[in-house]
Amino acid sequence: MISAGRWLLAVFFVVAGLNHFRDPAFYLSMMPPPLPFPEALNALSGACEVAGGVGVLVPRTRRAAGWGLIALLIAVFPANIYAALQGQLAGLAAPAWALWARLPFQALFLAWVWAVTLRKEKHP
Repeated sequence: MISAGRWLLAVFFVVAGLNHFRDPAFYLSMMPPPLPFPEALNALSGACEVAGGVGVLVPRTRRAAGWGLIALLIAVFPANIYAALQGQLAGLAAPAWALWARLPFQALFLAWVWAVTLRKEKHP
């Protein structure tokens, strides 16, 4: 089961990371204005998502990728809060409440990353 979860996690982060380059306006609309160099931060976070997604599939890099993805999820959480406060995202026709409802999913993503990259596997 962990293997399937690991593959799904990898696909999720690689696709999400590539989307930073395909649709940067979506992610830039989440960027709190005080942050410098928003385009560079968008590209960096996208590249980190892709690298982390690939990294969870490689046994030698799995733990580092897990810690990196956890750090990334924590680092981008303020952008998710900012998006909820704004009540809209570029190119997303969703009600404002949906932006608030998606915030708890960050905790689920953190747990998912931990479960498939950092948790000690029990051997029978």
